[in-house]
Amino acid sequence: MRLRAKLAELRVALQGRVTDHHRFLLRLHLDHIYHLEELISRLGVHIEEQMAPFAEAAERLATIPGISQRVAETVIAEIGPRMEQFPTDHHLASWAGISPGNNESAGKRRSGHTTYGNRWLRQMLVQAAWAASRTKGTYLAAQYRRLAKRRGKKRALIAVGHTLLVIIYHVLKRQTTYAELGPDFLDRQEPERLTRQLVKRLEGLGLKVTLEPRSAA
Repeated sequence: MRLRAKLAELRVALQGRVTDHHRFLLRLHLDHIYHLEELISRLGVHIEEQMAPFAEAAERLATIPGISQRVAETVIAEIGPRMEQFPTDHHLASWAGISPGNNESAGKRRSGHTTYGNRWLRQMLVQAAWAASRTKGTYLAAQYRRLAKRRGKKRALIAVGHTLLVIIYHVLKRQTTYAELGPDFLDRQEPERLTRQLVKRLEGLGLKVTLEPRSAA
């Protein structure tokens, strides 16, 4: 609405001081953009043709939150549609260079950095992790929020990317689709840990908490 009131000024601004030389340069930029768009279209067709034998694997990967068609294509291009070359998901994560959180000794973390690996796959996994963190009602989104509070957003994305790679490994190895665990999966697995967290939060508000088991119905 504010811009609509300035239409006259905008028309003058667009006319501005554009010379024939400026128009020539603008045409060059537009021609370059059109050329790139044509190349992208041709590459898209070629990729689709090359991915035809792996369409089923790509469809299975697309059931995972955060995994788009482009991510699925990149994953298959980098690690293949089958996992015989990786004995375990740990081997795959180590090869990809996205194994944070397991470098500990005597309870002390020696390093929180990822190792060198397949940077193309790692970058795509981080992008997929960001997309997964925006989904609703998923385990991956809950994992991101939980870790981001304690370790920061960047490390949380790396951790979710690692989880995605583990899921990808098992989906491809078992030739199955993704089964959603739910955002409260860890709470269901570790009720005592959840209880301690909730009690601590209530005590932080100045309340005295007494727990009693609920009587059986």
